[in-house]
Amino acid sequence: MVRAGLFLRVLVKDGERALLLRDGRTVRVLEPGLHRLFDPRGALKAESFNVVRTEFPADRYAVLKAERPEIAAQLFEAVETRADELAIVSLDGRPTHLMAPWQVRVYWKVATAVTVERIDVTSDPKVSVRHLSLIERARNPHVMETVVENHEAGLLYVEGRLVERLASGRHAFWTVGRKIEIKRVDLRPQAVEITAQEMLTKDRIALRVTLTALRRIVDPERAVSAVVDVDGWLYRLVQFAIREAVAARTLDEVLSAKSVLDAELRSFVRERLGEAGIEVTELGVKDVILPGEIRELVNKVVEAERTAKANLIRRQEETAATRSLLNTAKLMEENPLLLRLKELERLERLVEKVGRIDLHAGEGQGFDALLSKLVRLKASESA
Repeated sequence: MVRAGLFLRVLVKDGERALLLRDGRTVRVLEPGLHRLFDPRGALKAESFNVVRTEFPADRYAVLKAERPEIAAQLFEAVETRADELAIVSLDGRPTHLMAPWQVRVYWKVATAVTVERIDVTSDPKVSVRHLSLIERARNPHVMETVVENHEAGLLYVEGRLVERLASGRHAFWTVGRKIEIKRVDLRPQAVEITAQEMLTKDRIALRVTLTALRRIVDPERAVSAVVDVDGWLYRLVQFAIREAVAARTLDEVLSAKSVLDAELRSFVRERLGEAGIEVTELGVKDVILPGEIRELVNKVVEAERTAKANLIRRQEETAATRSLLNTAKLMEENPLLLRLKELERLERLVEKVGRIDLHAGEGQGFDALLSKLVRLKASESA
């Protein structure tokens, strides 16, 4: 915009429009080109605007619509949303803006095709797949989006009320005019380690018991409504159960009846967790930790028991060996031939270890006498 004497020169480029004002009031619209306007009093003023995919101030539009409605209708597309209504504004077919309720935005339409899709969010809070593809999903204050995995259950709460259980997959909901909350519950078995505090047995011996529990949620709706922290509740419940079970038993009973203790704990915990939709598949004692001096005494007792057992086994073996020797002696006493064969067997073993043997028949006796007197299987009748 340049003034030259009595004229005002205004250059409007392609993609622009200019509003010509006389004494602050809109007179007309200037199209692209060079305009030479007679203005002897200097009352004219031109304002240039970019009109390609751009907005016009809503307050200026309200004034222009009141003063020159024909110009406002010719140049602009005004989008105004009502309560519980959203609008997706597309410029030249490309989604550009998501308007919240009670908003007004004005777009130039002389060089841009403006289309508006209005969404009523009062009936159904779910965002359709098509609408989800049209809006900006990152940091969008009007949409809550989540993904429910295959091993999870999704619980949809609207205004604090459970509405439905969501299947696995992607879900999105409009948060306009309502409070949306989605709770994802893991349905896989989970291991919980329980470290009990120091407790006293029935015979007043201090010890600590650590346990391991495997739990899984079978009814997520009941579990979420009944328990805030599943693992924390299970931890404290098992602590109470093990404290009560240990207090009713002596140390020997705790150490020897471990399977009975495990069964009692499982029954106690399952009875209380079953009402909350939680299943405890396994629960058992992992370690029993004794104080140092008690542990030494127990080790000594165990060592003494093992020594006594070893001595008993040794005595039993010696008795069995003696009984076997006695039976063998009786057989040899009743059967002299068996005794002689046993002697020959021992003689054979002895000869195996001798490198050389010299045999003497006696003075005046020959070789035949040596062979006949060497081995006698039967005593002579004269003897």
